[in-house]
Amino acid sequence: MLKRLLFFVALGWLLPQLASAQDNRMTGRVVDSKTKEPIPFSSIGLKEEQTGALTNEYGFFQMASPEKNAQDSLIVQALGYRRKAVLVKRGTKLEDMIVEVEKINIVLKSVDITAKKVGSKDMGSNSNNPGEGMIQGMPGSQYAFFVKNEKGKKLGMIRTVSFYIGEHGFPKEPFRVRIYKNDGDYNAPNTDLLTENVVVSAPGGGSWFTIDMTPYNIVAPDEGFFVAMEWIVSGDKFYTANFMDNYTPYGQIMKPTFEFKESRTWTYTMGKGWSLITMSNGTGLRYNAMIKAEVDVYK
Repeated sequence: MLKRLLFFVALGWLLPQLASAQDNRMTGRVVDSKTKEPIPFSSIGLKEEQTGALTNEYGFFQMASPEKNAQDSLIVQALGYRRKAVLVKRGTKLEDMIVEVEKINIVLKSVDITAKKVGSKDMGSNSNNPGEGMIQGMPGSQYAFFVKNEKGKKLGMIRTVSFYIGEHGFPKEPFRVRIYKNDGDYNAPNTDLLTENVVVSAPGGGSWFTIDMTPYNIVAPDEGFFVAMEWIVSGDKFYTANFMDNYTPYGQIMKPTFEFKESRTWTYTMGKGWSLITMSNGTGLRYNAMIKAEVDVYK
């Protein structure tokens, strides 16, 4: 009798806690303001609390409601759409939200090559031997490598981008390709050069994986550009595997390279933004993501 009484007392305490936990979350969907179609892999973040989430392939999101402040700005960033801020207040119902975002009309830059010969050139990592270590991220995080125009050539279209995919984790899981100008603070990645969702999946790990970029007509800035891997939500769950005692990867893993004396790799965390990676191997060579690109070069 006493055990039963204690059970109901505990249950009476737990149910309000569960209800409170349910109330302390935001759920909803990001959609195109005109077509009302869902927008996959949009970044959702609370400005003041610096927390974030990523919509899945159906445009749905779920994350914790504001906890530190009475109100906050929910910042929504979708590739190819205008950034939007939505005021949210702690203690109000924030479930089943519909956030509409406006598409940006992109005018592609034309390239005149009639008077010049054009060849192609590989830029970025030249190695087939990755360095020790692993580069992996949670959905919404990114690693961006600056493909630098070291010879100062006149650049044309970006033909391909390539990532060295590690053999561990889930090499065949999808990720999104991002290409940026280096026009952020301290030359960080900022403006999207690729404004379409290019979600790809490698056939396996332990080698380079190359993506054809010619359908997107991207003109490379003469100083260079960033190529990034973005981890995304696959389906309605995360895929994990333990292959070390205290390490759990999410999705695919990229490999590092130690070919350069300068730090060219930035990492992005939702809610916190971009930060430069400055690690080295002790001999003056910097830790960088193993990424390269093939670019048209004017002769």
